[in-house]
Amino acid sequence: MPSGAFHGPLERAGDCCWRIPKSYKPGMRVDGLIYADDVLIEQIRADQACEQVANVATLPGIQIASLAMPDIHWGYGFCIGGVCATDPEQGGVISPGGVGYDINCGVRVVRTNLQLAEVQPHLERLVGELFANIPTGVGRGGKYKFSRDQLRHLMATGPAGLINRHLAVERDILLPKRSVASMAPNPTTSASVR
Repeated sequence: MPSGAFHGPLERAGDCCWRIPKSYKPGMRVDGLIYADDVLIEQIRADQACEQVANVATLPGIQIASLAMPDIHWGYGFCIGGVCATDPEQGGVISPGGVGYDINCGVRVVRTNLQLAEVQPHLERLVGELFANIPTGVGRGGKYKFSRDQLRHLMATGPAGLINRHLAVERDILLPKRSVASMAPNPTTSASVR
């Protein structure tokens, strides 16, 4: 992928929405839509994140549009802030691999045997329970609290340190051929804990 600024088409589609038309590049199945105001869009044009929005628009089974939220910036495949929905019946996939999965941003997929008809009547309660039990946001609060010393200990021991707090079990941290502690940052050389 080329580096530098994006020079492809960006058409205003609304007060805070910009379109990369599907005619921009061969293989695009849908338009790309980027949600940003006039100030942000100039910053967004500075790298190749818009090109990544166009690339995602070529995915099999993509539905409606390749989207990018206002936090868009250049990623590994998808742009960071990129969103797309694909239909498996049209060759699409369901995967956390679009963005975040490669650097462990907390993106996860869990397979269940539940069918939509079983879940649909309970969606509002289910979403509420997920939100209540899965950490979200920018880290200003959460269910679990760690003191500075506990954080240093966790940095030294890695995920194994969570077992003592009953936040993990042995099978959660098993990794082949490498100890978890060997991958943990050294707390004496890592950025200070605030």
